[in-house]
Amino acid sequence: MIVDCHTHIWETSEQLGRAGGSFSDRQRGQRSGQPPNAAPRDHRLASEPSDKTFVLALRSYYLEAEVSNDYVADYVRQNKESMIGFACIDPTRPREAIQELRRAKEELGLHGAMVWPAAQDFHPAATSAMRVYTEVSRLRMPLIFHEDSQAAPPSKMEYARPALIDEVAREFSDLKIIISQFGYPWTEETIVLLAKHRNIFTDISGLARHPWHAYNALLSAYQAGVMDGLLFGSNFPFSTAAESIESLYSINQFCHGTNLPTIPREQLRQIVERDALALLGIENTPRPPVLSQDTSLIRSEE
Repeated sequence: MIVDCHTHIWETSEQLGRAGGSFSDRQRGQRSGQPPNAAPRDHRLASEPSDKTFVLALRSYYLEAEVSNDYVADYVRQNKESMIGFACIDPTRPREAIQELRRAKEELGLHGAMVWPAAQDFHPAATSAMRVYTEVSRLRMPLIFHEDSQAAPPSKMEYARPALIDEVAREFSDLKIIISQFGYPWTEETIVLLAKHRNIFTDISGLARHPWHAYNALLSAYQAGVMDGLLFGSNFPFSTAAESIESLYSINQFCHGTNLPTIPREQLRQIVERDALALLGIENTPRPPVLSQDTSLIRSEE
């Protein structure tokens, strides 16, 4: 099974707010400064090699950006055999985020949640965010930390460091956490977290744009014995699933004619074919939430 754990959709650049810098064609070596096409029809075509594809919503009050959970849910419903929706919630408004999490799970049928600390202007272990994670855990939803630190000039790089997630993983040992894009450029921090916490995973989306960095990150992960925590991701619309798979299988090109160590092809194949649904506890019929304290009474810090 091929599961693409990181893709985006949108209709217009206005949905991206001030985050347009992150989604600029410049990341693909072009200079138009316009976001690439991420319309649903193009997303479907680009996802063809994958059996299942995660589709991520986007919400940032700080960057005035929104690809709504409803928009993603509607698209996923039209492609329910192959698409899995992830709600984006903004912990800077915790009461609203908790209510939206419940709605996303119970009404919209979304299977996971995503936060983006650098783009939402919050420390990953802030008190308000930890309250939101309590509800994510109760609802049995895996949580993606989007780690792109180049979203826009106002985005906070200091909140994008993977090491900041250590406290979250310690506090919520049952919460399945995915660090997106291997935590680039801090891939070594991600590898340490993978070795330390069994509930942390990382996707390799975005690494195709940095092949030398990708080779070194994957080699370090292999040598550290944490390859079983790596999940496949394409980061559409910046790369398709087919392009990302080809890039991954070509990673040892740097070793030809040198003494550089190679990464076994079988290890690369396992990344592509890893059953992320089983690892993250995602089921076709979502399990009921855990009965616990009434988090609806959580104090808002707005």
